[in-house]
Amino acid sequence: MLSAQSPKAVFALDPVHLPLLFPTSLMNRLRSSARIEPALVVRDFTDPAAEAALADADILITGWGSPHLGADTLTRMPRLHTVLHAAGSVRSLVGGALWDHGVTVSSAVTGNAVPVAEYTLAMILLAGKDTFALRERFRRSHVYPTPADTAAVGNVGRRIGVIGASRVGRRLLELLRPFDFEVLLYDPYVEATEAVELGARLLPLDDLLRQSDIVSLHAPDIPETRHMLDRTRLALIRDGGVLINTSRGALVDHQALTEELVRGRLQAVLDVTEPEPLPAGSPLYTLPNVVLTPHIAGSLGNELGRLGRIVVEELERVAAGLPLAHEVHRTDLARVA
Repeated sequence: MLSAQSPKAVFALDPVHLPLLFPTSLMNRLRSSARIEPALVVRDFTDPAAEAALADADILITGWGSPHLGADTLTRMPRLHTVLHAAGSVRSLVGGALWDHGVTVSSAVTGNAVPVAEYTLAMILLAGKDTFALRERFRRSHVYPTPADTAAVGNVGRRIGVIGASRVGRRLLELLRPFDFEVLLYDPYVEATEAVELGARLLPLDDLLRQSDIVSLHAPDIPETRHMLDRTRLALIRDGGVLINTSRGALVDHQALTEELVRGRLQAVLDVTEPEPLPAGSPLYTLPNVVLTPHIAGSLGNELGRLGRIVVEELERVAAGLPLAHEVHRTDLARVA
C-alpha cells in the first residue's frame, strides 16, 4: 500500500519506448512501489507542465530520448536522490553535477548486454561456417560448394579475439564456453589469471589481431579507444579475417576499414559505423564481404521488457531501503561505455 512517504518517480524518456519497457505487469509492479503517473513522460526538463512533478520527484526513470541531466536541471529537482536508467550507457545522460548533488545512478546495461552478446555469438558461428560468402556464391551460381571449396570452413579450433571484457564482452565469453573455440582477450584492466577464469587467454592487442580468425569489438567509446583499430592495426588481421563491431563505430578508422573491405582482404559484420548511418553512397551497403545491420544488436522489441524489469527491481530495492544492484559510479565513466 502506497503512502505519502512512498517515493515519487517521474519518467523522462521517449514515450514511444514506454509500452515495451513497462508492459502492464511491470507497470503495475512499478506503481505498487512508487507514486508515478504513467501518462506523464518528460522530454524537456524546462517544460512548465512538468515543473510540479519534477519538483516533487525522488526518483527519475530515464531511457532512450531522455534529456541531459546537468547542474541547471538538478535545481528543478531538489528532492531527487536516484536515477534509474532503462537502457545501457549513461555517458551522454549524466554529468558530474549529478554525483556532486549526491544522486545515485543505476543502469540496465547488464540487461542490454544480453542481446548484444547473443547477436555476436550468432555472427561468430555464421562467419566460421563462411555463411555469408557461400550465400552470395549460391545466389550467383545456384551450385553447391565442393569439399575443396569448404576445406577451410568450420568452427572447430577457430581463434576468437575479444577486445574488451565489458559487460557485453564478459557475457560473450560465457556464451563462447561450450564451443570448440580458442578464445583470446585484450583488456588493459584484466589480469592474466582473471582472463583464464573468464575462459580466455590474455594477449596484447597487436598479438590478438595477428592470431585471431574472428575479432569482436566490445570496448567503450572513450578518447583512448578512438580509432584503436587504425590502418596499421587493421593490417595485422590475417587475410580473410572477420571483424565484428557491435560496440561503437568510432573505435575503427572507417576509411581504412572500407579500403580493406573494398580490396576484399577482410570480411566484416558491422552493426555500428562512423558515421551512423553511413552515407547512401558507401560501398559497405553492397559489398559481398560485409554484413551491415542497422544498430539492432542491442535490446529491441520484447527484449526491452528485460530492461524495464531491471529498473522495477531497482526501484523496489530503493523503496525497501536496500542498496542498488546495478549502481554506476562516477569513476566508472572513465573506462566504460
